[in-house]
Amino acid sequence: MRRKIFWTVFIALGMLADVTLPLLWSLIATIPIGILSWWVAYRSDWF
Repeated sequence: MRRKIFWTVFIALGMLADVTLPLLWSLIATIPIGILSWWVAYRSDWF
């Protein structure tokens, strides 16, 4: 279940970054998006 939440948050935020940011910035934003997705899925105890 946590893996599904991780990938859902990661893909949603990644697509949002791709639409709103220029290409270089969206590529750079992938690392913080991955860290945030990991935190939401595994460390936040929301799920």
